[in-house]
Amino acid sequence: MREINVKEAEARIYEACARIAHVYAPDILAALKKGCANEEEERSVTAMRMLLENAEIAESRQIPICQDTGLVTVYVHAGQEVHFTGGSLKEAIQNGVRRAYKDYYLRASVVDDPLFERINTKDNTPAVIYCDLVEGEDVVIEVTAKGFGSENMSALAMLKPAQGIEGVKEFVLDTIRKAGPNACPPMIVGVGIGGTFDYSAVLAKRALLRSIEERNPDARYAALEEELIEKANALRIGPMGLHGKTTVLGIQIETAPTHIAGLPVAVNICCHACRHERMVL
Repeated sequence: MREINVKEAEARIYEACARIAHVYAPDILAALKKGCANEEEERSVTAMRMLLENAEIAESRQIPICQDTGLVTVYVHAGQEVHFTGGSLKEAIQNGVRRAYKDYYLRASVVDDPLFERINTKDNTPAVIYCDLVEGEDVVIEVTAKGFGSENMSALAMLKPAQGIEGVKEFVLDTIRKAGPNACPPMIVGVGIGGTFDYSAVLAKRALLRSIEERNPDARYAALEEELIEKANALRIGPMGLHGKTTVLGIQIETAPTHIAGLPVAVNICCHACRHERMVL
């Protein structure tokens, strides 16, 4: 039985929250540069250059890429041979988030009650936590901080199985079209297909944790990702909604088995600041 002190998780989450607020993931930065080189119209080129300049300033000065530093979601994949010591893992995760957002002056955006009081908790907690039990004695933690300009443009549909692949394509592209400039394009789009009403949305958000250079391991879904990327960019929403060739940087699909009577599809829209980091304890 391997023992891990929860303080280790807290420290790593603290570091990750700060890092992803200030620095683009290498694959996203490379995609932005490629998109900038591919643009032709003056306004779309200017928009892409501004994003790249912003990325350089954010990293060099250690200030946020975007003023909306997001609501944190933490995925814990805990090996069943691990015993956590030193207190509550859940509290350690929340403390890591809380300390990072206070120490690095990241915007606190979480309200305690969603409908009535809506009082700001002032430290960006609680984070959303998912925990899976896996084999072995490793613990993998994935941290993401997602802004709500793009989150608000996400959607879920319970399609009929007869609508099939064409129904999925139509729903994904229609969601991107409706998002338009409101999601601060160029976007990264996570798509969850299958499972249940709730789990399809979990799949869609988890899809955003993948590198945009990585295609789905199933060749059929990989081909669908490529087709959707091409069709989404053909919408010419473009950088910051100013029209152009770069509407999306990537579209990633995750799937799960589902019921014979259903075809759940969730689309989780993310802006270019797709902040996430993976760590192994």
